[in-house]
Amino acid sequence: MRTPARPSRSQTGRSTPAPTAAVAALRDLVHDARIDTVLLVAVDMQGRLKGKEYDAGVLVERLASGRIRPEMCGYVIGTDLGMTPQATGTFSWESGFGDIALLPHLDRARVLPWEPGTAVVFASPVDGDRPHPLAPATILDSQLDLLEGLGYEVRVGIETEFAVYESTGADAAAAGWRGLRPVTWDNRDYALDRTTTVAGFSRSLRQALAGAGLPVEAVKLESAAGQIEVTFPYGPAREACEQHVLFKHAAKSLADRQKMAATFMAAPADGVGSGMHLHLSIWADGEPVLVSAGDEHALSELGERAVAGLLEVMPATAPMWAPYVNSYKRIGGPFAPSRLAWGRDNRSCAVRVVGHGRGLHLEVRLPGADANPYLALAAAVAAVRHGITGDLKLREASTGDADWDDDLPVVPRHPCYAIEVFETSRVASALLGEHVVAHLASLAHLDVDHHAARVTDAELARGFAQA
Repeated sequence: MRTPARPSRSQTGRSTPAPTAAVAALRDLVHDARIDTVLLVAVDMQGRLKGKEYDAGVLVERLASGRIRPEMCGYVIGTDLGMTPQATGTFSWESGFGDIALLPHLDRARVLPWEPGTAVVFASPVDGDRPHPLAPATILDSQLDLLEGLGYEVRVGIETEFAVYESTGADAAAAGWRGLRPVTWDNRDYALDRTTTVAGFSRSLRQALAGAGLPVEAVKLESAAGQIEVTFPYGPAREACEQHVLFKHAAKSLADRQKMAATFMAAPADGVGSGMHLHLSIWADGEPVLVSAGDEHALSELGERAVAGLLEVMPATAPMWAPYVNSYKRIGGPFAPSRLAWGRDNRSCAVRVVGHGRGLHLEVRLPGADANPYLALAAAVAAVRHGITGDLKLREASTGDADWDDDLPVVPRHPCYAIEVFETSRVASALLGEHVVAHLASLAHLDVDHHAARVTDAELARGFAQA
């Protein structure tokens, strides 16, 4: 199996036959790995794989001849979590729901061990001859390019928590998602005395990801019932996001195969919060630049400016890392920061400085497990760039529990407020572009509108007898 090389972000969507060498490489992969199915996928605004499955031989033949121009309905990058279309705009009934073209990246084809006989090929939505400006990967690529224009590169490791329950997805849906039993029932943080079920799932997940060329750094149990954490090693930013969406696909598929259900909701139950922590380091000319030259545990001046940028910009871009109503029910919960603080190896802070020497890096602890990694990372990279180029002063580091420091600004706790700040923020618009901000805000509004008319169990329990 081949390890895909990093694609050039300058690739365009011109309607030309696929390069002979790339098609030949895909043909070899199909033959050598006995592939009969190829999934041609794009990443939607929620960070999910969307696309079509093709007969492998037919797809290779058509790509070689140039007789295929893959397309999909454009609303894939214009709907909410439940695939609700917008009323007006680019992706709506008003526009007629036209197709968008896809540019396949054949050099990134890889086998999916959790789906026998299947390989996946990522594709970029394109608008004419250019990457579509509203596609998640394009939004991230734009930020990476702007940072690289300053002479810096971001390297990323993603650490994600998710919850697993003793029920298939179909059974959970039939039960109304209620009364589900987590695969662990108490605080098992770092525990190795695991049940056979949990150990088997963990092993199968690691093996499947390794077989896809996506080896994990570590898997461990977490503090909440049924909660598992997976950490990936550092690498280029785009690859970190791609491996994350494949990891989510693998976790859900393998759990279902083992009669379980995995969820990446930020708050799947009362008192449970699942995060997606972004571990960032910044490099220039092949060297890390976050660490001080005189103290391997301290931030450089550039590092301090990057942290200041994160603390200023991240709250203004909350819909990019907390996209749903449920996302905000994690904030302020266990190990989810409620204050915009930074500190040295302090998990109560929104930005945790950890490691030393060349390994010193920033852990951004704000995003939930439900975030689209491309968008959450785009917000963080934009914030770092703002800090590097701006004239920001970094406040003192928090040495105790930042949640108890009333002098610190708070993390947005309500989606409507977060969306309003995002829509009106001059900094967000300047960093991301008004069109991107408007599009992401419109999707966030769809999720709020979905919940606005729903009567929840919590409302009934609180108000049925007392109101």
